[in-house]
Amino acid sequence: MRELDALRKIWHIRFVRFATTASILLACTMFSGCGGGSYHGYKYRPYTVRGVYYQPLAPREAIGYTEEGTASHYREGFLIFPGKTSLGESMYGWTSGAAHKTLPLPCRVRITNLRNGRSTTVRVSDRGPFIQGRIIDVTAPVAKKLGFYERGTAPVRIKVLSVGDGHYRIR
Repeated sequence: MRELDALRKIWHIRFVRFATTASILLACTMFSGCGGGSYHGYKYRPYTVRGVYYQPLAPREAIGYTEEGTASHYREGFLIFPGKTSLGESMYGWTSGAAHKTLPLPCRVRITNLRNGRSTTVRVSDRGPFIQGRIIDVTAPVAKKLGFYERGTAPVRIKVLSVGDGHYRIR
């Protein structure tokens, strides 16, 4: 009986060590991607996707830029595993963000749902949507805030408020 108790104690200690190590590794994995990407300033170089050439606006040209069209929403990442934006930043499923084909990255825009009048400010840090007729993709939390999550798309107006972050910010 004592041998069985000693064996249980050893296995319990090993399990606790394993669970602690696994928890620490999981936490490190989750939070290691929380920092920004490896860019400095702005990203506005031309690029090609599926044979289509895109020429983003220069940072100073983008200030005050407005556009109307259709918005859609997307989900980035899976459970606790983040997806990556065009800037190399981690994007979790619960994060607010947006993607645009020709605005300089990063920038802040005000998005207004023309169907219900709701609006919000969001940071654009990704490229897309690469679907004909859509001007901006937003994450699920933004779509819920604007009131078109269930419908999937909505007519919107976007206005660029600022370009860049921190020291590089232009208003």
